[in-house]
Amino acid sequence: MGGKIVFWFVFLPVAWLGFVSLNCVSVTAQTADESGSTKPDGRFLRWDKNKDMRLTRDELPSAIRGNFDRVDTDQSGWISLDEHFSFLNRTAEPSSDSLENIKTLKNLTYVKQGHERHQLDLYLPQVRPSAAELPLIIWVHGGGWKNGSKDRFAHLNPLLQRGFAVASINYRLSQHATFPAQIHDCKAAIRYLRKNAQRFGLDPKKFGVWGSSAGGHLVALLGTSGEVSELEGNLGTVDVSSRVQAVCDWFGPTDLLKMNQQAGATGKIDHDAPGSPESLLVGAPIQEVPEKTNKINPIAYVTADDPPFLIMHGDQDRLVPFQQSQMLDDALKAAGVSTTLILVPGAGHGLKNQRDRQRAIDFFANQFLDSGKTKK
Repeated sequence: MGGKIVFWFVFLPVAWLGFVSLNCVSVTAQTADESGSTKPDGRFLRWDKNKDMRLTRDELPSAIRGNFDRVDTDQSGWISLDEHFSFLNRTAEPSSDSLENIKTLKNLTYVKQGHERHQLDLYLPQVRPSAAELPLIIWVHGGGWKNGSKDRFAHLNPLLQRGFAVASINYRLSQHATFPAQIHDCKAAIRYLRKNAQRFGLDPKKFGVWGSSAGGHLVALLGTSGEVSELEGNLGTVDVSSRVQAVCDWFGPTDLLKMNQQAGATGKIDHDAPGSPESLLVGAPIQEVPEKTNKINPIAYVTADDPPFLIMHGDQDRLVPFQQSQMLDDALKAAGVSTTLILVPGAGHGLKNQRDRQRAIDFFANQFLDSGKTKK
């Protein structure tokens, strides 16, 4: 028993607390059963209190909760077994800072003298195949509008390799300011990037946005609220458009007032509660302020000139009901907007499959890398 306790406290700082290379220690983190499927290790099993094969922030020991956002690479609000093992073996994958031939511009301020969250990171290839301007994909992180960071973006390398420039943005969280601060910040970041497109070698007519969960909500709202004055704000650069030309929404909420009803008995969150992520975003229990809550809904702003959408959602999502995406898809179709909805069988709140990521990248490639396409 004493030996196990010593091993636990020796291992914990190496695996999760510190930034020491795992090449310096002998760690066998990932195991497989006879079928070749990945099996959880002892740490994962001990931390997974409710045995649902996913780790929430509260389930982690308090000493390592600070690393939650680094491990939850898709910002879904929980850590999968694959993400757990990927973090333990993270030295096998190159970091964004070590990518060859990539120019990394960290912590660019998009609102002068603004909030500390008014920053973004931009990734550009050092060597380009031609003098052509690059299409840009802007990642908007999730985290229930109260957590998350621009610093962890699991899809960076594949996008760069495909020929895109990539930006990852921070925005004010609900503890900093209530809605519409979050969409004001996202639009300010887009205006900054478009204003400086020539400086960075970007194509200002080819801006795509991609986000998951709360980030999925914000990118959907970016797609449907182009030039909507009350959501535009006056932060930072104000003399250019905040419109985007393509949207990939991963399991984002839309009509917050219907989430409890759609989730039913299987839902894991009381979305109407005063302390729910949705109520914290609005600044009051959402059912008590329906008019304000409806202003958050991307569906309320759908018009025929909205950009193409790809919407992806797990059909077993217990945090954001998949019907939220169905309603958005239906509204876009009714307005004549190009939209594709993919319900991923068996997936919960988070899309961890490489095939799902590839679908998103192919969507952007089809919009921006096909020279025959005409953009708005």
